[in-house]
Amino acid sequence: MTNGEEAEVIQTPKEPISDTAFVVLNDYASGFFYDMKYATEDNFLKKAVYDCPECMIRKEVADGLIQVNDSLAKIGYHIKFFDCYRPLDVQKAMWEIYPNAKYVANPYTTGSIHNKGGAVDITLVDNQGNELDMGTDFDFFGEEAHHAYQQLPDTVLNNRKLLKSTMEAFGFNAIRTEWWHYNYTGSSGYKVSNFKTECD
Repeated sequence: MTNGEEAEVIQTPKEPISDTAFVVLNDYASGFFYDMKYATEDNFLKKAVYDCPECMIRKEVADGLIQVNDSLAKIGYHIKFFDCYRPLDVQKAMWEIYPNAKYVANPYTTGSIHNKGGAVDITLVDNQGNELDMGTDFDFFGEEAHHAYQQLPDTVLNNRKLLKSTMEAFGFNAIRTEWWHYNYTGSSGYKVSNFKTECD
């Protein structure tokens, strides 16, 4: 079922669970928005590779995301998810199409923090679900998506800064090349997983 560990998946918690158990975020917490790209054909693979449009993540990561979302909600914004936990087999499919470690983690070395349930791909939306302008689409492989790229309108730079500063305030770290990707502090220590969930 998994590569490296047996996956404990909690859909609706009824009693205390371990911080490293996987939870289905939509069952675990409310207030988020979702557009799970890899459950659709709207991604760079041009095909759906997830059976379900679910965001699965480790419980302690979910708890951090709830804190972020609560903070953003005070100023009228919310997190919208593009990707969460990603099975290792999906990572391999991505690598076959785009074997560039600058943008796609090599599944045959350390893999991605997504494969460990410790990373999320996100953007910000307003109370109506409208996405804030981040300057590029999700999964844009180019310098314009880098955090250091400054040749963008002030509105875009401010939107990216808001997302980054809020995520970092609650234990998440950005990566250099993708404005949408955040790893939870300490999540590199999780084991790689390869389980898939089936839709109800």
